[in-house]
Amino acid sequence: MSPFTLFHINTTTLNIHSAAFTHNGYIPAKYTCDGAGINPPLTLGDIPENVQTLALIVEDPDAPHGTFDHWLLWNIAPTNTIEENSVPGEEGLNSKQKIGYTGPCPPQGAHHYHFRLFALDTILDLPGGVDKHTLLKAMDGHVIGTGELIGLYKRQ
Repeated sequence: MSPFTLFHINTTTLNIHSAAFTHNGYIPAKYTCDGAGINPPLTLGDIPENVQTLALIVEDPDAPHGTFDHWLLWNIAPTNTIEENSVPGEEGLNSKQKIGYTGPCPPQGAHHYHFRLFALDTILDLPGGVDKHTLLKAMDGHVIGTGELIGLYKRQ
């Protein structure tokens, strides 16, 4: 994912699920370019007690021109939920060069969408609108836990 050393030696495995789809299941059209294009609800678990903030990166590694970033989100208060159609932290620049969530919209075939959750031991000193490289650099050495949910989407 990055040339940075993101993780502490002992990281915790975080749980991340969605009421909208199962791990490796299909994401409903509501959360894509074929629907409302809003973020799905997420349930988070096993958050370490010493966490300061959470970060979330949603990306499509199957995109034809390299990984497509759908959502960069950080400085999320430690919580057990990210509500549907919400902005619980600072947002970064997605691959459409827009700030915020952009729903899955694969050109052809089924693509995998990785919802990558990070528990951090710090509050990130970043303004909204930064790119993934800048976010990862700021997270470098501060990740104390990770979790991942994968959803699929194929346009009809």
